[in-house]
Amino acid sequence: MKATTAEQRKEKLRKLKSAVEAHGDEIVAAVKQDIRKPEGEIRVTELLNVTANIERNINNLDEWMKPVEVVPSQKKNDKAKIVCEARGVCLILGPWNFPLGLVMGPLAAAVAAGNCCIVKLTDLCPATARVAARIVKEAFEENEVALIEGGVDVATALLDLPFNHIFFTGSTRVGKLVMAAAAKHLATVTLELGGKSPVIVDEDADLKKIAGDLAAAKQFNGGQACICPDYVFVREQQKEGLIQEFQSRVKQNLYTEDGKIKKENIAQIVDDRNFARIKKLFDDAVNKGARIAVGGTLEAADRTIHPTMLTDVTPDMQIMQEEIFGPIVPVLTYKNIDDVIDYISGRAKPLALYIYSNDQKNIDKVLSGTSSGGVTINGFFSHYLENRLPFGGVNQSGMGSYHGLFGFKAFSHERAIYIQESIGQS
Repeated sequence: MKATTAEQRKEKLRKLKSAVEAHGDEIVAAVKQDIRKPEGEIRVTELLNVTANIERNINNLDEWMKPVEVVPSQKKNDKAKIVCEARGVCLILGPWNFPLGLVMGPLAAAVAAGNCCIVKLTDLCPATARVAARIVKEAFEENEVALIEGGVDVATALLDLPFNHIFFTGSTRVGKLVMAAAAKHLATVTLELGGKSPVIVDEDADLKKIAGDLAAAKQFNGGQACICPDYVFVREQQKEGLIQEFQSRVKQNLYTEDGKIKKENIAQIVDDRNFARIKKLFDDAVNKGARIAVGGTLEAADRTIHPTMLTDVTPDMQIMQEEIFGPIVPVLTYKNIDDVIDYISGRAKPLALYIYSNDQKNIDKVLSGTSSGGVTINGFFSHYLENRLPFGGVNQSGMGSYHGLFGFKAFSHERAIYIQESIGQS
């Protein structure tokens, strides 16, 4: 694959795109079977987003592959350039929350960069993995890209192999295991992890807009997204207004007139273990004095958690120490923006940070006083959706970035080439 031309790589990507499109209905059915999710969300995240990513690589590959000419600093008649070359054989390990989208995106980037790949979807989505295996088999020769099915034991065995690069999306805990395995072979890694992504609400912010955004974000995939807002800081005088607006928007989005939740509009929690984990966080918070301001219904029978807002939350509660990964919103109050900055900067660096403010001084103060993988101001998710920006975490929330050109570079080695002036050349 390394020696392939841009056109040869683009042809492989066109086959991948065609195979994904051909199996669209099967993908929808499989994801529904594995993790109850609204069909509209599946078509956007597991189909449209995948094909758009592939198309973006096809459209930009000629430009990305061009050598970058460098003017030598000492000998003007010498030449130098930077050439992106494939890393080699890559392992791509995917998560369960977007089982196809967060595998096919990295795969498209890896193929664009000229790599051979082994791909493994999570064992929590076996139906989706079966469809993905058919797609990969139709699009690639087995010595180019192979998809391996199986459980944790298979993933562990794969991590023992001497890959040139490993791309992992998942939890920080497992990310550490992946990095340790990569270290044995000095393989490079891209780790797309998570963390507790905060929302800071400034005193001049529009509570109605914030509540609407927050309700939509926590409804999306049942709050099971790595960049999902995890907790909110508001001023005391804004708290009741935020509660009322959030309750109104959740009701409007998800409930019938007689008060029943429309379960087809919100994903269930992926499995019993994760449901129990979230319930434990919720119960601990309530037992320690948190107030259920909105929601509070957790249905174990089908792992449905109604969008919930907790107030009177304190840092000692477990819900403020673990990434929630569910539709629960803890709310903390603050008096001074400096206190918020101290709280965030004193903890693990989050994958995302959200600021709602019209005060540029406060925005600048937060940006300079904190660190995160990315930031969206006056909205959610936009830094992820903009493919001209790098997406990735920092330290505990990840390592390396991708999307667009940054994905191509994640799977490439930037090789320095220096050409001395020929002897005897005048």
